[in-house]
Amino acid sequence: MSTPKRYTITAALPYANGPLHIGHLAGAYVAADIYARHLRLQGKEVIFVCGSDEHGAAITIKAKKENTTPKEIVDKYHSMFRDSFEKFGINFDIYHRTSEPIHYETSQEFFRILNDKGDFEVIQRQKCF
Repeated sequence: MSTPKRYTITAALPYANGPLHIGHLAGAYVAADIYARHLRLQGKEVIFVCGSDEHGAAITIKAKKENTTPKEIVDKYHSMFRDSFEKFGINFDIYHRTSEPIHYETSQEFFRILNDKGDFEVIQRQKCF
């Protein structure tokens, strides 16, 4: 196996419908941060990327419970996430939100490249009933 020229490190995107807790940090982010730091100490080119996941029914449900909008819920928790990561010393090179244009552009480009290479198999759906 050849040695990579550069490394992209990521961790599960926290779902923006409630605060982070120690299980989030210990389960996903500390290990990824340590690995990114380890590679950098070896002189490797590394980018550590993550962001708040803003999509899903749980955010809408939380907004209804709090009599607010999904955007306000996401704004609240995204800010809390950034603050928590900073206070804990986890250093992302990029920490975005899934509503950012770069997220849409990158995911669409990724899909287009795979599709253009013929890496997807289209399967006809059959009725279940």
